[in-house]
Amino acid sequence: MPVSKKLALSDGQLEELMASCWNMRIATVGPGTRINLTPMWFGWSAGKIFTYGRGQKVINVRRNSECTIIVDRNEKFPELQAAMFQGAAKVLESAADEQAEAGMADVRTQMGRKYAGGHGAPAADEPQDNKASAAGDSSRWIVFTPDRLVTWDNFKLKDLRKKKK
Repeated sequence: MPVSKKLALSDGQLEELMASCWNMRIATVGPGTRINLTPMWFGWSAGKIFTYGRGQKVINVRRNSECTIIVDRNEKFPELQAAMFQGAAKVLESAADEQAEAGMADVRTQMGRKYAGGHGAPAADEPQDNKASAAGDSSRWIVFTPDRLVTWDNFKLKDLRKKKK
């Protein structure tokens, strides 16, 4: 059953969710037909999701670009808020590809601020841009362009129930 549009996040709520949440989960097709689901840090710019990954995730995207990404928060069902994106990802294979990608410079700054200090350490007074770049065989930026978006804000369930009465 599809999610009711009445539960959808507003554009402002979506932007806030994407700016404030630390982790996304990206599902790719792994070796064979198995789904590989991984939590990763991310940036959001120009309507695209950016992440820096290595190993299997990069290999999976090279082989099959179709992905699903979810960004969500809260644990209790009545408080869940989320955005699920479906679409295609691409691997930026070189520093030149990174330079040419619209939104990449914004994401480097955004992720530098968002993850400054990382893993609960105090944030740096002056966070630096994320300088990660193509390295080795499989350390790369992945850029995901959604073609479908479904959002929900379960806080709105209470209001929908009241209207039914």
